[in-house]
Amino acid sequence: MTTPQVTTRSPLALLAAVASVAGGALLILLLQILPATSDISPVRRTISEYALSENKWIFDVAVLLVALGSAIGFGALIRRKHLPVLSAASVFCALWTVSLVVIVVFPKNNWAIGPSIGGTVHRIASVVAFVCLPLAVWFAAKAVFPSSRARRAVTRVLAVAALAWFGVILGAIVISMNGGEPWWRAIPLGLVERAMALTGLLALASLLIPARVVTAPVTEQAEALETAS
Repeated sequence: MTTPQVTTRSPLALLAAVASVAGGALLILLLQILPATSDISPVRRTISEYALSENKWIFDVAVLLVALGSAIGFGALIRRKHLPVLSAASVFCALWTVSLVVIVVFPKNNWAIGPSIGGTVHRIASVVAFVCLPLAVWFAAKAVFPSSRARRAVTRVLAVAALAWFGVILGAIVISMNGGEPWWRAIPLGLVERAMALTGLLALASLLIPARVVTAPVTEQAEALETAS
C-alpha cells in the first residue's frame, strides 16, 4: 500500500542548466558591445552574423553553452522521471540542441559572395532550432507543473510568443512571394530574430528554474521510519 506522493528536489542540475543558458545569452549580448562586432546592426543583421567576425569563437561558445544548458536541464527532468525518455518534449529538445551544434559547425554563409552548402545547412538548422525550442517547452510544461496552473500558463505563453515571432518571418516570406520586397528587408529581421531567441530562452528558463522535479510514491513502512527518526 502506498501513501500520498512526496516531493524530491534536485536543484543543482537545474541551476547549472539555467546558469549555462544565461551565460550563453550574456555572451551574445556582449558581442554587441565588443569592438569587432559592435557595428553589426541588431535591427537588420541576424545573430549568426557575429560568426563572420573575429569574435566567432565567442559566438560559438555562447551557442554551445545554451545547447549544454538545454541538454542538462531536460536530462535532469528525464532522469528524475518527470519526462519520459521518449516524448514530444524530449524529441523537440534533442532537435533544438543538435541544431545549435550544427549552427556552430556550419557557420552562416556570406550571401554577398554567393550560396554554399554549409550556409544552407546553417539556415535549415536555424529554422529547426527556433521552431523546436518553444515546442519542447510547450509539451514539457504540463508535466513539469502538474499542479501549478499559473506557472504552466506563463511558460506556455512564452513558448507561444516565441513561435509568434517566427510567424512574423513566415508572413514576410508570404508577402515577398506575392510581389512584395525581399522578406529579409520587409521586416527588421535582426530585431525579430533576437526577440524570438530571447522569448524562447525565457520560456526555457521558466521551465527549468523550479526546484521541484518529480514526485515519488513512498510506502507506509518508509513513512513510519521517517517519522520515527
